[in-house]
Amino acid sequence: MHAQDGQAKKKAPETELGRHMEKMNDAMRTLRTQVADASKNAASLALVATIKENATASLKLEPAKKAEVPAADQAKFVAGYKEQLQKTIDMVGKLEAAIKAGDNAGAAKLLDDVAAAQKSGHKEYKQQKKKAA
Repeated sequence: MHAQDGQAKKKAPETELGRHMEKMNDAMRTLRTQVADASKNAASLALVATIKENATASLKLEPAKKAEVPAADQAKFVAGYKEQLQKTIDMVGKLEAAIKAGDNAGAAKLLDDVAAAQKSGHKEYKQQKKKAA
């Protein structure tokens, strides 16, 4: 039996928004492991740029979960999504400034804040996978 037999393979995102979010998630995971290390600031700034680029591109898109919202509430739902994402982008800007200033402890705290905002945003705006019966 192969080691991968019992593991679910990671499914590719099905939407453009999903692809942007996946790139952001990958950059966040890597950044978490190195943000406190000042010797890796150049690499951390490249990861922050990836996050900002994909978050900004995501502002132009709408979450698939919009289809699950009553038609009368869809505009409000999309506006809330964009507001939440813009707040996250603003936090990422502060994170970038902290890294550039060499404040890695502050950057680590800001990254925790970004991760919390991400989790909150996903809970509210990400379509939840249906569990197999």
